[in-house]
Amino acid sequence: MSNNEWWRGGVFYQIYPRSFFDSNGDGIGDLPGITEKLNYVANLGVDAIWISPFYKSPMKDFGYDVSDYRDVDPIFGVNEDFDIMLHKAHDLGLKIIVDMVASHTSDKHSWFVESRTSQDNVKADWYVWADPKPDGSPPNNWQSVFGGPSWSFDTKRGQYYLHNFLKEQPDLNYHNPDVQKAILEECRYWLDRGIDGFRLDVINFLFHDKTLRDNPARGNHDSAITQFEKISPHNMQVHKYDITQPETLEFVKEIRALMTEYPGTMTLGEVGDEDPYKTAAHYSDGDQYLNTCYNTHFMSGQSKEFNTDRIHHPIEEFLKQPFDSWPSWAFSNHDVVRAATRWGRLQNYETNPAFAKLLIALLTSLRGTAFIYQGDELGLPEADIPFEKLQDPWGIYLWPEWQGRDGCRTPMPWHDDKENAGFSTATDTWLPIPEEHSKRAVAQQEQDKDSVLNFTREFLKWRKEQPALITGDITFHDFNDDKVLGFIRSNKEQTLFCLFNLSDEEKTIDVPKEGKITVPPFGTFYSSSSSSSSS
Repeated sequence: MSNNEWWRGGVFYQIYPRSFFDSNGDGIGDLPGITEKLNYVANLGVDAIWISPFYKSPMKDFGYDVSDYRDVDPIFGVNEDFDIMLHKAHDLGLKIIVDMVASHTSDKHSWFVESRTSQDNVKADWYVWADPKPDGSPPNNWQSVFGGPSWSFDTKRGQYYLHNFLKEQPDLNYHNPDVQKAILEECRYWLDRGIDGFRLDVINFLFHDKTLRDNPARGNHDSAITQFEKISPHNMQVHKYDITQPETLEFVKEIRALMTEYPGTMTLGEVGDEDPYKTAAHYSDGDQYLNTCYNTHFMSGQSKEFNTDRIHHPIEEFLKQPFDSWPSWAFSNHDVVRAATRWGRLQNYETNPAFAKLLIALLTSLRGTAFIYQGDELGLPEADIPFEKLQDPWGIYLWPEWQGRDGCRTPMPWHDDKENAGFSTATDTWLPIPEEHSKRAVAQQEQDKDSVLNFTREFLKWRKEQPALITGDITFHDFNDDKVLGFIRSNKEQTLFCLFNLSDEEKTIDVPKEGKITVPPFGTFYSSSSSSSSS
């Protein structure tokens, strides 16, 4: 593996800046706070960091509504703070990739401010505008992810504009070549500052059907739609025309061409789609598209039973796609219920340290690049947020069926015996820190040799010495027990048999070539052989 492919089989750590560490006492995390804690991240044994948006923003969607791609928002610091952080990370051997929110901007971005002034200004068609139907209704039936129609009417232009998310997040019109050039220049700005790549937010949302055809109805017969998902009109449609359009791949080629000017950089695409495995694989096929993509199906929904199919199915679906693609996987991120709760609550596992350790080992043993979300190395469960403390507009809209994304975004607990769990000296923090998180703070876990944190450090250190876990193929084994997951990772240097007990009961399994193996509750078993030695 060349140095330019450092990301292949690596482990990333995702930082949500608002909630990592507050250096100035305002109750919100910031870039100097990340810099202060970089030694902690490096000591985990990860290879790189993905940092969620820190650009200037009105914060309607907490940074995913960008008003200036080239300026750090004052709540996070200044551009020089980013440079300091980047240089320290590189000194510690850590790569840094940043979010590029390319599908939409804030309605306060100068591009949109100008675009909405008239139908014939210089940037009039930089966004997706359309006339009302004769009865004044929106141009078509497209529905926003965050609730309600994907269209809002602008009285000055007398037209509707498209927004796949909040009305404050108007969609850029990628059918306009000038928009494509402008976004590539925003990317170039951060590449010139020395970053190591981009996580491309909702990359398959860039283009829309130019004729604005209605999406077909999904229909209640679709068993893939859960009762929870049915509360959102967005999930009542097959998204045939508003996302994943064929033109997107042509622009993805332009992104890849730009990245080749900066050797050693990489691109990670986020894909949410009707066929997420095919789209993720297609968007990262060969050397002309993105380096790797992940889809959200490891992370979707709320509480689910944790069994072998939960892991086996997504990977097999990805691997059977007819593309030459390298996958990426995450069990949690800033948009979803934390894995410890989503997969552990139904069986009462969510606060069990052994279960949290299993999730770390399993994620980083799969074929692909792994993404650990901040706090997962502490075994944090989802936080329950009272309605009056909610910040997420999606959660407020969906309440009480779901609290939204705030439960996974609460501040990182650093010290169990300090105010605000050591995250901030402020009187109040932007989201509350639950007691069950404070009890799992970094300082406390560092003193416990059997903690989830120390397990993560030791496991990732061991993982670096297992070449099969970095680049090896994967072959699953069926043990006729939906709580026992087994697979082989292998490459030219090593073959590694991996066994995981997904239950809270001891399991004894008869394994070919290994004999009977007893695995404790939430335990793991690894057996390695290589061309030079066996064990």
